[in-house]
Amino acid sequence: MATILSFVNLKGGVGKTAISVNFAAFCGSKGLKTLLVDTDPQTNATFSCISVPNWKEHSSKKGTIANLMGMRRHTSAQGTNVTTNEIIIENVFSNVDLLPSHLDLFTIDLDLAGAIARESKLTRALSEVMNNYQIIVCDCPPNLTIPTQNALAMSTHFAVPVSPDFLSALGIGILLNRVKDFCGDLQHDLNHAGIILSRIGRPAQHRDEIAEDLRSTFGDLVLNSEIRERVVVSEAASQNRSVFQMPNRDAKLEFKACSIELLERIGIEI
Repeated sequence: MATILSFVNLKGGVGKTAISVNFAAFCGSKGLKTLLVDTDPQTNATFSCISVPNWKEHSSKKGTIANLMGMRRHTSAQGTNVTTNEIIIENVFSNVDLLPSHLDLFTIDLDLAGAIARESKLTRALSEVMNNYQIIVCDCPPNLTIPTQNALAMSTHFAVPVSPDFLSALGIGILLNRVKDFCGDLQHDLNHAGIILSRIGRPAQHRDEIAEDLRSTFGDLVLNSEIRERVVVSEAASQNRSVFQMPNRDAKLEFKACSIELLERIGIEI
């Protein structure tokens, strides 16, 4: 079975998608067969890997994660359901496949309000392909709605990217308690891989004090490595490239250090 790592936070703008995409790219570069799963209806991870025109063509012909989670019925010309393998886009980076997202997920909580076992739809959909991968990386929306619940329900580990600003730090305790309660209700074992200090350097009041408080409060849960705010990260995403394909040595070193530390924490050797 694959090791499955979800990146979660209750707040947006903390670098969650950038870490998800570039961690997946790093894993692929080290020879690990990797699946990047975009569960966020904003589709930022998807658009970090493929262009909008390619996404439009693929979603109309093959479907997206929304199909797998029961948001729409998508069939082939022969009238048969499209399979998970058909929806997955292969080799968006070296050794990295992508399960693309769709804006349909914005209303999924309303549309699946009465669905049975709605938290396990993604687990069932991916069961046929999980053995094809050594690691699966899930980029989650900034909430604990059904897409995030589905990612957590199938994950072996989760990590929390956080920027050192007051609102981001304030929600960590709430998030950890909610995740614990959710997994308890499902009787699902989920390991906390750590808290990642991200987007260091962007304007934030009392930034240094907050970072210090996080390390004091959560101790070894906070990764030693940190990700700084860099324009090259968004430039890479806009070009459907990873930071490892960009000419910025510092960004490469930071994402490499973070990725190596995460792999150690989830028990994968490279």
